[in-house]
Amino acid sequence: MDRRKFLQTTGLTLGAGSLPSLVPSVLRAEPPASTPAAAKFPAGFLWGSATASYQVEGAVKEGGRGVSIWDTFSHTAGKTANGDTGDVADDFYHRYPQDIEMMKQMGLKTFRFSVAWPRIFPNGTGQPNQQGVDFYKKLVDALLAAGIEPYCTLFHWDLPQVLQDQGGWESRDVAKAFADYAGYTAGVLSDRCKHFMTMNEMRSFCEIGYADGRHAPGLQIGRKRMAQLNHNVVYAHGLSVRAIRAHAKPGVKVGLADNVEAATPVIETPEHIEAARHAMRELNAMYQTVIQEGRYTPHYLKTLGDDAPHFTQEELDVIKTPLDFVGINLYTAHYVRAADNEVGYVSVPAPESYPHMYSPWLTIGPEALYWTPKLVSEIWNVKTLYITENGCSSADKIAEDGHVYDTDRVMYLRNYLTQLHRGVSEGVPVKGYFCWSLLDNYEWADGYDKRFGIVYVDFATQKRTPKLSAHFYEKVIADNEVK
Repeated sequence: MDRRKFLQTTGLTLGAGSLPSLVPSVLRAEPPASTPAAAKFPAGFLWGSATASYQVEGAVKEGGRGVSIWDTFSHTAGKTANGDTGDVADDFYHRYPQDIEMMKQMGLKTFRFSVAWPRIFPNGTGQPNQQGVDFYKKLVDALLAAGIEPYCTLFHWDLPQVLQDQGGWESRDVAKAFADYAGYTAGVLSDRCKHFMTMNEMRSFCEIGYADGRHAPGLQIGRKRMAQLNHNVVYAHGLSVRAIRAHAKPGVKVGLADNVEAATPVIETPEHIEAARHAMRELNAMYQTVIQEGRYTPHYLKTLGDDAPHFTQEELDVIKTPLDFVGINLYTAHYVRAADNEVGYVSVPAPESYPHMYSPWLTIGPEALYWTPKLVSEIWNVKTLYITENGCSSADKIAEDGHVYDTDRVMYLRNYLTQLHRGVSEGVPVKGYFCWSLLDNYEWADGYDKRFGIVYVDFATQKRTPKLSAHFYEKVIADNEVK
């Protein structure tokens, strides 16, 4: 059977045109009576996608934007794959109206974006840049006009370089500057945007940027300084929650997007489930645990010894400022098993043969999307959760017929969403899901080699091509269920 006849029998078309052209008729057809029941989500469940400013915007020298640590880092020889930078990225700064139209065609209910701190305060503090403010106002207005609810992240790693020169997150003054920036930005956008996240993935930008040195600002500062930096970051988060509430319009909801270490029982037996419960608190002691509980676990402080951070009770109270919701960024599972030791668990490392996506670190563990929100909700009594990132990298190519058949990503999403539904059906309070990412984009130190988008981007021409995964996701949204 030739390729054309095969595609005809499966309902796929050869055209590479508009968004619906890739949706096969077999997906649109009513399922036969023998098909197992689909995983239906509650009415009103929010389906969305997510991006980040430096990864998509480009226009780094336009609109009064200042220099960020990622501008500096990516332009330093040897720091990124192929020397790639975010100078142009997806050119979202200019192309967001077309991208929003594409989101609307997909049926997205919500969109998570981040504000570039250097667009609002080019020098980190001082006089705000009105051009930057106006850009985000126009972006949010365009989303609302398309019927898409905006969710705003205030820090997704593009720290103003001026502030890094003053000590970066090692400085308490920078923590206070972040609160000032967050409060001001939420204040000017809160007449349009009702959901704000303070920071994205504290663990990532702290540990990869300041301990490993693989991300901006590219430092390796040692354990003692790292412990204090981590404390300064969660303190900055707490200060910013208070600043947002002080400056934003009434009714605004405040949370964060945290890549919690996804403690997952290696086998679902009572002893391993209990081990995962202990692990969730200890593995996240310096981030989510102290934010939720207002204290560091004794084991965490004992492990650090003389390297433990200096802090006051007043700072812990600020860090514990209550949140309206918690966002979870989740890609992989951290498997644990029960153990007769001080913490009640040990980690189970993945064997060399463990399946993973195109990024070597992205091992496949769908059940983490069941256990992580479940444990976060139960341990800390969190009433509203969102999956603020979930997705995967793939070595996507455009086929001869003009389509992108990322069947691996469809497999990944279907399995993870099935596990998410398992939790939601049991009452875990997840209210929405943001697929990472809408577009192939600048993947930090990996440059443009690792593609995470459900929309393919030809970075030479900026042409967008929705992938098979985009049409799979479109179907999930339309039916509010996973099949």
